[in-house]
Amino acid sequence: MNKYSCRLPYFTIASNMKLLLVLAGLIALSSGNAIPMIPGDNSHYVEGVSRYVWMPDGEGVPHLVDLDEPAEEDILMSRNGANNQYWLFTRRNQNNHQVITNGNVNSIRNSNYNGNLPLFVIVHGWNSNGNSAVNTMIRPALLAVSDCNVIVVDWRGLANGLYNTAVNGVPSVGQFLGNFLVWLINNGGGNWGRVHLIGFSLGAHVVGNAGRQAGGRPNRVTGLDPAGPRWGGNNQALNRNAGAYVEAIHTDGGLLGIFDRIAHGDFYPNGGRNPQPGCRVSTCSHSRAYELYASTVRHNRFVGRLCNNLNQAQNNQCSGGTFNMGNAVFGKRGNGIYGLRTGSSWPF
Repeated sequence: MNKYSCRLPYFTIASNMKLLLVLAGLIALSSGNAIPMIPGDNSHYVEGVSRYVWMPDGEGVPHLVDLDEPAEEDILMSRNGANNQYWLFTRRNQNNHQVITNGNVNSIRNSNYNGNLPLFVIVHGWNSNGNSAVNTMIRPALLAVSDCNVIVVDWRGLANGLYNTAVNGVPSVGQFLGNFLVWLINNGGGNWGRVHLIGFSLGAHVVGNAGRQAGGRPNRVTGLDPAGPRWGGNNQALNRNAGAYVEAIHTDGGLLGIFDRIAHGDFYPNGGRNPQPGCRVSTCSHSRAYELYASTVRHNRFVGRLCNNLNQAQNNQCSGGTFNMGNAVFGKRGNGIYGLRTGSSWPF
């Protein structure tokens, strides 16, 4: 026996132990109950299987969400869409909002709302509010290129609870928003042909419900990486019935966002999945949707190419007709799947 032979069993046991640990890790991941350790990294996530996922708040900071945690029914009963706040911004008050209260005609008359101008509505997502980045990026972009009314919907009362609570509250938030818009136009003036609803993540499903509640009359509805977890097969999700032209911009498809086509025009910048250029984790790619949209409003230079299928879009192999992504053009119409490439930093 040489001097090393007595160590062979030890190495074998150690190797086997490492193998068992790896297998245990794989089993935990396959069970869907593994807790991801790197903030924002959702590479473990399997739609419909995984229990835990990282989601960004209104400033893009990742928070770990338990998708099996029950919704808070008491909050849903007390904080429904009736608690929505509607903040009006115009070129006369670009940085200080005026509150318009549903049912209070004087709140319209005492504001800078002008029914002769276009109306844009912005809706934030989970764990956010009216001051979150989606609003502070898109609102000034719209006012820079158009003399218009911008209404920011603050639904923080529901959005800042558990994720599943917010998911269950989306239909009510959207329905109250839709009724508010009907009331606003009936009492303050306006033209449905110049109404554009814009929502990010859960907010995309809010504007979908709002548009349907308003009878599909909004001329444009834009979903910015519509939220994916708990929305597969959900009939309350954003769809083509929300407006005359519905657009979706997918940036974290299959993880925090829906990857499947759901709109008239579905855009898949950089393959529509994580990682987006300049991003390392899923939460960054998810938030990239509203950054890209704000850039399209200011510059309108992102040109998509028509794809034959989703596989082409995912692999950046689209070579069909051209169609600009995003922007604030009311007469925009199109249909199909579109792919394009962007840069890694503003204005991309």
